[in-house]
Amino acid sequence: MAELFKALTVEEARAVLTRYLPTKKTVTKVPLLESLGRLLAVDVRAAEDVPGFDRSTMDGFAVRAKDTYGASESLPAYADISGEVLMGHMPQGKVGAGRAWRISTGGMLPSGADAVVMVEFTEELDKKSILITKAVAPGENVVRKGEDIAAGEIALPAYHRIRPQDLGMLSSIGVTEVDIILPIRVGIISTGDELVAPFESPAPGQVRDINSYTLFGAVAACGGVPQYHGIVRDNHEELRNVLEKVIADNDMVLLSGGSSVGARDVASEVIDSMGEPGVLFHGISIKPGKPTIGAMVGDKPVFGLPGHPASAMVVFDLLVAPLIRSGEYSVLEKDIYMDYPLQAEIVRNLHSAAGREDFIRVRLFLREGRLCADPVLGKSGLIATMVKADGLAYIPAGKEGVEAGEIVRVKPF
Repeated sequence: MAELFKALTVEEARAVLTRYLPTKKTVTKVPLLESLGRLLAVDVRAAEDVPGFDRSTMDGFAVRAKDTYGASESLPAYADISGEVLMGHMPQGKVGAGRAWRISTGGMLPSGADAVVMVEFTEELDKKSILITKAVAPGENVVRKGEDIAAGEIALPAYHRIRPQDLGMLSSIGVTEVDIILPIRVGIISTGDELVAPFESPAPGQVRDINSYTLFGAVAACGGVPQYHGIVRDNHEELRNVLEKVIADNDMVLLSGGSSVGARDVASEVIDSMGEPGVLFHGISIKPGKPTIGAMVGDKPVFGLPGHPASAMVVFDLLVAPLIRSGEYSVLEKDIYMDYPLQAEIVRNLHSAAGREDFIRVRLFLREGRLCADPVLGKSGLIATMVKADGLAYIPAGKEGVEAGEIVRVKPF
C-alpha cells in the first residue's frame, strides 16, 4: 500500500500508472454515422483520388490559361464558346486554342483546359463568343485530381478521434464502416455519510451529491460511457461490496470522497484490498486536489478523487481525462501546450508553495486587446467557483507564485 500523502508530482503519478495500464484495446466495427467522437483503431487509407478528376471551383469558362495572358478591361482577350460542361457528366470534347467552355462550380474540366475564368471577368458578345477581362494562371479556380486526398494516402490515422469534418473525409473516399476502439466504461461512486441524492431534502449536516453529476458529465464529454452507481456510506464492508461489482462491470472506476486521512475515510484501505497491484500513490503535489488516490486493480484504473467538487474536477482533468480520451498519457511537449493553449495576463498577485503545481480557476476577459485572467477566489468545496470560471490557469511547481501582469498558461473549459 502506498504511503499516505507521500505526494507525487503529476508527471510521477502518470508514470506510475502507465506501468500497469493495459495495452490491448477492444475494437469493433460501426457504421460511419455512428463513429462520431470515437477513436479509430487502425489507419484509414484512401483507395482512390479525391476528387477523381480536375474540377472547377467557380461558375465561368474553362480555358487554356495561356490564351488569357495580358487580358485586361482595356485590352480583353477573345474566345469562341465551343462547348458546355454538363454537371455529373464527362465533357465530350476538347478545349482548343482560343476556345472556351461554359462550366459550373464542381463541373469536370474538359481536356485541354487548365484554368477557369470567373464569369464576372467575362463579357458575352453573343451566344458563340466572349471577351475575357482578366488573365488567369494555370490551375486557377480549379481543384486538381487527388488534391483533396491522393489514392494510397492515410486519410485518418489510428487513434484519431472522429470529428464532423472527418465524417465528410471518410464519406468522400467511400468508407461506410470504420473500426473503432470501444469507449471506456467508467463506474462512478460517491462516498460519505453526509451525502443525499439531489431529489432529497438534506437534513442538518447533510448535502446533496455534486461530484457524481459533474463526473458523469466530464466522462461523457471525454467520449467515455459513464455509469452512475449511487452513494455509498463510509462503511468498509458496504463500500467493498459495491466496489467489487463496479470494478467487474467497468473499465475504470471513479470514487469521490473518502480520500483524505481520517477515521471515517476508508477508501484507500478498501481499494487496496480489491486486488494487485492496489494503491500506487496517495497524494499528488497540486492544489487543489492533493488527497488523490491512484490505484490499479488488475488492469483497471481506480481513482479516489477528493470530495471537494473543484478538487475532483481538477484531478479528473489531469489524471482521468487523458485515459478516457486515448487510453494513455502523452509525453509530447506539444500536447502539454495544447492542454493549456491560451496565454493570459494574470490581474492579481497569487502565492504558490514551492514544489507544488497550482491550478487556478479564472475568468477570462479582454483588456485593450490583451487576454486577461482574473482568479475566481474561493474554497475548493464550492462548485460555484467552477461555474463562474472560464478556465484553469497553470502555475508550475518551480514558481512560488505569480505577480499581476505576468503571463500564465490557461486551459479554457
